[in-house]
Amino acid sequence: MSHEPDIVSKINAHYGQLRDAEQKIARLVMDDIGFAAHASISELADKAGVSEATITRFAKAVGCKNVRDLKLRLAQAVAIGQRFYTEVKVEPGANYGVYDEIKAALDHNARLITEAVIEPAVAALAKARQILIFGVGGGSTVMAQECQHRFFRLGFPATSYSDPMLMRMAASTIDSNDVVLCLSMGGYSPDVQEAAEIAREYGATTLGVTVADSPLAGVLDHLVPMEPLETDYIFKPTAARYVMLAAIDVLATELAVKQKRKSREALRRLKHTLDSHKHGEDRLPLGD
Repeated sequence: MSHEPDIVSKINAHYGQLRDAEQKIARLVMDDIGFAAHASISELADKAGVSEATITRFAKAVGCKNVRDLKLRLAQAVAIGQRFYTEVKVEPGANYGVYDEIKAALDHNARLITEAVIEPAVAALAKARQILIFGVGGGSTVMAQECQHRFFRLGFPATSYSDPMLMRMAASTIDSNDVVLCLSMGGYSPDVQEAAEIAREYGATTLGVTVADSPLAGVLDHLVPMEPLETDYIFKPTAARYVMLAAIDVLATELAVKQKRKSREALRRLKHTLDSHKHGEDRLPLGD
């Protein structure tokens, strides 16, 4: 898949080299990309107060083949979302706002994590010979590693993968005794989805934490659903990270409870080893 040119960056980068009339068009476009994407060449010329020939010159000046190509790229820019082009009022009480949105996201998603959802997922994990955890991107990569760290503490063999090629390779080496756990906050993760499909081809059980009705959810045997609840305020990191982390904690906790003796002994060994190394208090987090 080729990378689509970023027309907004092109216009900003070329603005200083444009003629005065062309700069008028640039300002018009940047002020209302939606209008520019759907307006006719005559409508653009009238609103900018320039000739139609100037519209054509502007299109070529910013790296487009013609006006049609310009409008196509502007339409693609609009699809990203208007909130990335317009001024956004800074939300008051930012510190508390961050906490409030996290709590709201967790409360909303807690109702999705039912016993009927968790039981089959945990049952599959408990009997797995090995657990492969797939997640790519800035959030799911970290969550995949975190999931591995939760599971090995309980005595379950788990390995996280975030490199697309390694995910495919690992998925090709497993069988019906193994489980693949897929993580995606949006459900549109082609690399994870393809690796999950490969794993299913070789008989592995697939489960995941992701959005229901997403492409990735469609290839899972067991789904732990989540809903991101994103807002138009683009400057704050997504609260979906905490939602996924909570789901991972639920899976880890239920997995530990399902095999208490095995988990307790693994945790006891960890505590013994870490106390000999750190000499910490009894209630310190276990290896965090």
